[in-house]
Amino acid sequence: MKTKIYDDILTSLKKINLKCNADFTVEIPNIADHGDFSSNVALINTKILKIKPRDLAQKIADDLSKKKDYKSIEIAGPGFLNFTLANSLYYKELKKIIAEQKNYGSSNYGQRRKVLIEFISANPTGPLNVVSARAGAYGDTLFRIMKHIGFEPFREFYVNDAGNQVDIFAESLEIRYRELHGHTIEEFPFEAYHGEYIKDLAVDLNTIEGTKLFHMTEEDRLDRMKTFALAEIHKMQVASLDRFDVQFDNWMSEKKLRLEGILEEALSYLAEAGCTYEKDDAVFFSSTKFGDEKDRVLIKADGNPTYLVPDIAYHLTKYNRGFDIIIDVLGPDHHGHVSKLRAAIKALELDDSKLEVVFLQHINLLEDGEVIKMSKRAGKIVSMDDLLDEVGKDAARYFFINRKPSAHLDFDLELAKKKSSENPVFYCQYAFARINSILKKAKKAKLSLKKFDEKNLSKLNKADELNLIKKMMDINSVLNLCADNREPHRLAAYVHELAGMFHKYYAKYKIIDEGKTELSLARLYLISAVQNVISISLDMMGISSPKKM
Repeated sequence: MKTKIYDDILTSLKKINLKCNADFTVEIPNIADHGDFSSNVALINTKILKIKPRDLAQKIADDLSKKKDYKSIEIAGPGFLNFTLANSLYYKELKKIIAEQKNYGSSNYGQRRKVLIEFISANPTGPLNVVSARAGAYGDTLFRIMKHIGFEPFREFYVNDAGNQVDIFAESLEIRYRELHGHTIEEFPFEAYHGEYIKDLAVDLNTIEGTKLFHMTEEDRLDRMKTFALAEIHKMQVASLDRFDVQFDNWMSEKKLRLEGILEEALSYLAEAGCTYEKDDAVFFSSTKFGDEKDRVLIKADGNPTYLVPDIAYHLTKYNRGFDIIIDVLGPDHHGHVSKLRAAIKALELDDSKLEVVFLQHINLLEDGEVIKMSKRAGKIVSMDDLLDEVGKDAARYFFINRKPSAHLDFDLELAKKKSSENPVFYCQYAFARINSILKKAKKAKLSLKKFDEKNLSKLNKADELNLIKKMMDINSVLNLCADNREPHRLAAYVHELAGMFHKYYAKYKIIDEGKTELSLARLYLISAVQNVISISLDMMGISSPKKM
């Protein structure tokens, strides 16, 4: 609705031949007496148009008052415009919600801009953990929202399946493999991967290969173990993500980048731009020229690239694929990496304003009020699957989405399992299920919305009813804000508030009122719309809408 009023104001200014600064706002006032919406358009444009703000406000009000959509338009204070909507506009929107069903709230707001969202990108050396789960819920929900409002989003997982950590992974598997064949390991290396899943991989590999691997050269044996382990972990991660209802449009392999010569291409570009130099047998990037705190090593003295090189190469492919917006979703430990990367993007003469970085803060898993300690190398992993087994997909996704990405998250496992209003996801889902139950009851009472005359929507004249419609109308602006600010938690807050308004409405009014057929049908029509908007919201968060609870 904010968008409609905003557009109406712009149209009005054009009609009265006034060019304006379009940076004005339309907001819901804090005080109910100030109307449904308020705008500062006259205050913003008074200097440009050289008209007193109240006079400008009056011109706009005079023009818009001709529209039936507004019950009143008042000028307040120095020149604010306060809009009170006509009930007919609410009813028009209510009919739209019912007619459009799952498409309600969709728009062309994104103007088909291509957006790459890279998220999770966990090491291919073990199962996905709760940190990955938070990134998965965040990235996937942002994708769904942006798609709904007219962007062209693309989901990508970067697999860093090359380099030192993959070598250590293969060596860890070899140790466990040797143990299966009776080899004594005096002490398992500290830097190796200690998780039980390594033992499971060794058993699976042994089933396939038996003793044949011992007849290979060390290089071939480790290469075979590496290939096997990476493939198995990939299958494991995909299966976990499927359970979490997260899919990707592309899995980008670091190994593939290396084989295709993209690393050399990136290094060549930097060298040609005069942004590299040699020192102590190493190759450095002159990143300080582009705002970094110090120059960075690209090629070590032993001839191997640092982890920065494949990252630069990967981002070169992001730009080459023509995305308008590039979003990297990273953990809090990556803050220091961004300045290096931005420096490289500038050095490559690419538009670094296209690159956005979202940092997801730390997670504390709470059980009986105590923090569960996690350590990957020590084998103490709370995996995504463990979490899903414990609380289910819906609760996990809601709890991860419900917090601003920049905020630390305390995930209360006991609260996530509660079947009560204390649990926010249960509270929202129960609203949907309760409406479904009412609609079933109405069907038994021979109350069919197919027979409903929409002229009787005027019976929905209570403030609570109009406020429910008003809240549903807000979904457009909520989704726009979610996308613009990369903050899907706003949607979680929105659907929780809408569910709360419905629960209070249900407690206060009879939906099915015997002897008042038209009123009952009007209220059934209203709650059907509420059910639809709750379902749309939950679906965009990857959360189910159960018909019965």
